[in-house]
Amino acid sequence: MKALRYWKMTAMVIAAILVVSCGSSRGLGRKSGQLQDEASETTKATTAAKAEIAAKAAAVTDSLEKEAYLQKVTDNAQSTRFITSKLKFTVELGNRQMTLTGNLKMKRDDVIRLQLMAFGFVEAGRLEFTQDYVLIVDRINKQYLKVPYAQLDFFRHSGVDFYMLQALFWNELFQPGKSRLTERNLKKFTTDAGVDNDVIVSFENDVLSYRWLTERETARIKMANVLYNNYLRGNYQLNWDYSNFKANNRKMFPMDHKVSFSTPDKEVKLEMKLNYVDNDEDWETRTVLSGKYRQMPVDEILRRFMSL
Repeated sequence: MKALRYWKMTAMVIAAILVVSCGSSRGLGRKSGQLQDEASETTKATTAAKAEIAAKAAAVTDSLEKEAYLQKVTDNAQSTRFITSKLKFTVELGNRQMTLTGNLKMKRDDVIRLQLMAFGFVEAGRLEFTQDYVLIVDRINKQYLKVPYAQLDFFRHSGVDFYMLQALFWNELFQPGKSRLTERNLKKFTTDAGVDNDVIVSFENDVLSYRWLTERETARIKMANVLYNNYLRGNYQLNWDYSNFKANNRKMFPMDHKVSFSTPDKEVKLEMKLNYVDNDEDWETRTVLSGKYRQMPVDEILRRFMSL
């Protein structure tokens, strides 16, 4: 009997220990699950925070890379005040084409001049752009056109002014209405990857869009495009291609320029091939005409040029 009571007591003690152990295990199981959930939530929050920080860092990096690249493009601009050269000039209007030799003379922030020669030594015509006006001279027929930019349809609709023309002739970035590009101006430009490792630089301004195709490695401008898109007036577009770069005062300058102006009813194509690049300062920067010249409409001037 004593042995039986002993085994009963032992069994009860063992059972009590098992009950307590099981209860403790279940309690520990709940606490462990809660801890795991809390750890999972903490891990998720940490991961999200890290992702947000990484995204912000990437955005900053992209922004810095964009600004650095745009600065590299602007650093390619010529440091000299004068650029001069002899050139071969071709103009195409409709099915008519004319090729002349001539001279290109430019002074930064002052004037751009194209002198076109007939027979290699007689000046047949002249194009002169200043901050205030456009001058087209027909030497052969003693006539000219001198007007503000706003009076020429293409310039008015496309927003082209002297500083934009200067940037196009000098192979530089520009912003409409600005004579200089500052760091603040550059922040308004965007960059996108193009084909063949090129970079497209863009700027939007209401109905006008501006694009530059640049070479990623050198940050050199290969093409500039200005587009005015209006469903009532139609499209006005300027496209300027650059090639055959040569050194000028440690900066590269394009020797070949291909330009096309298109309006809803006509297209004019120009091509300039420079013989060399010089920095001659010894020339008059303004054209003075005698009383023998008479003013004519721009279409008449172009028609006379094409008949030379």
